[in-house]
Amino acid sequence: MFTSLPPLSCGGIAGAAAIVVEESTSAAGQVLLLGGFDEQGVALSTVHLVDLATGTCTPQPALSYVRGNLSAARLPDGRIVCAGGYPAPTSSEVLGPPGGGASNAAWTWTQLPAMNIWRHNCCGCVMSNGCFAILGGSNYDGETSSCESLMVGEDAHWEPLHPLHHERSHLTCAAVARCILVVGEDPLSTEVYDEALNRWVIRLPCDLPGDSRGSMSSALM
Repeated sequence: MFTSLPPLSCGGIAGAAAIVVEESTSAAGQVLLLGGFDEQGVALSTVHLVDLATGTCTPQPALSYVRGNLSAARLPDGRIVCAGGYPAPTSSEVLGPPGGGASNAAWTWTQLPAMNIWRHNCCGCVMSNGCFAILGGSNYDGETSSCESLMVGEDAHWEPLHPLHHERSHLTCAAVARCILVVGEDPLSTEVYDEALNRWVIRLPCDLPGDSRGSMSSALM
């Protein structure tokens, strides 16, 4: 059952990425809101820690670039990686402790290698090998089926993944059991990527309802 929550103290934000914060002190949990667009449609670089019980937004270190309709995920070591979005469509960055700094030092954003293609309205998730995968999206040529992945480390670089069966933007995805599930926008079908085979192997026999269009998000239950 969905429950109404208080409005955000930082005002309305659209097209942001939301990352769950692992903690046990708040009444209803906390999330990080990264980037997005304000109520006037201006792209943001802000990062807010949001207390869901109160709607209180606490500013965090800002992104290096303004980004709306970006993709982001939490890496296995707790760092936050994000990529794409408008108007920074090929750049990527990671939030983590400064290199060589004390373990309790404030986390900062560090620039990562640029993606191979321009994309926003894409989706991203962390694969079983710890790589950040980014899938589909839009660019100046329209929607794309291309996918790529990044291992965040000393030799960080983007590697191509097998493309989706369909060109997709405004899509959503989730990684589970060494697979990635993707759905939306058009067509409203679901595809499954097998990490071991490095290809999209299945089109599930279940489509979203015909009126399920527009930007979506997802979470594992």
